[in-house]
Amino acid sequence: MPPVLETARLVFRRFEPGDLDALAALYADPEIRRFFPEGILTRAETHEELTFFLNGHPKNQDLGLWAAIERETGAFVGRCGLLPWTIDGVEEVEVAFLIAKDRWGEGLATEAARGLVTYAHERLGLARLICLIMYGNEASVRVAEKAGFRFEREHTDEYGPCMIYAR
Repeated sequence: MPPVLETARLVFRRFEPGDLDALAALYADPEIRRFFPEGILTRAETHEELTFFLNGHPKNQDLGLWAAIERETGAFVGRCGLLPWTIDGVEEVEVAFLIAKDRWGEGLATEAARGLVTYAHERLGLARLICLIMYGNEASVRVAEKAGFRFEREHTDEYGPCMIYAR
């Protein structure tokens, strides 16, 4: 299956069943999952999410979460993608990024976010994108800002309070 998109150092492709171990390791790490409302996930919960996104998002197959693969080594370095949400009655698409802890500080999240923005605008024709960021997640705020997002407003939903950054 061809990649969904590529950046200078990353290839984004749909999940494959063989990604479970790598994804489960990311999702089991409390530091990586600290700013996710549901916290860490079990292997079974991770398998459920991976299966859910195998063919894109069920509402729109052009969206979803994808494996982020390092182009040079073929290593699984995270999961990123575009997620549909309905917020206050408005359809939105979130740019989502999660990079393995041992790769933090290399600019991969920023590269991923910028690549997702370009893909969403140029390939999918999406004019507006958001990032949903929990309070205290300064690293994600920096990534969002480097990708052109600006703080728009506070938001609270069933997952709790967060900030909406938009572009």
